[in-house]
Amino acid sequence: MASGATMKVEVVSPERVLFSGVATQLITRTESGGEIAFLPGHTSFLGVLTENHTRIFLEDGRVQSVAVHGGFVEASGGHVTLLSDNAELAEDIDVARARAAKERAERAQNEGSTAAVEADLRRAHARLSATGGLDNH
Repeated sequence: MASGATMKVEVVSPERVLFSGVATQLITRTESGGEIAFLPGHTSFLGVLTENHTRIFLEDGRVQSVAVHGGFVEASGGHVTLLSDNAELAEDIDVARARAAKERAERAQNEGSTAAVEADLRRAHARLSATGGLDNH
C-alpha cells in the first residue's frame, strides 16, 4: 500500500451514521469467509456480516473498534460502508452489561443451546472484544 493511501469508511445503522471518516484499513468478519481486510483500492465487494469486532485503522494510527451485529459490507470506488441494523462504537458499550449478558448466555447454553442463545453469546463476544474486555478462557 502506498504511503498516504486512504479510503472513506462509514458505519451506518437505521437510526444514524455511527462512524464516518478516513482510514487506511478495515477488518471485519463475513458469514461466508471469516475475517476480511479492506485496503484502499480494494476491488468491489458485497458481503453479509456476522457478529464481530470490526477494526477501522485511522490515518493517525488510532484504531476505532466497532461491535457489529450482522448486516452488510460494501466496498466500491475507494469507499467501504458497513450497513448494520445494530452496531456499537466501543466507547458506547457498557462493559459490565456486556459481561452480564455473556454470563447469562453461557448459563443458558449449558442448559440447552438454542439459536437465540447462540446469537446472544455472539453479540456479547463482539461487544467485549470491541472493548478489549473479552478474556480468553
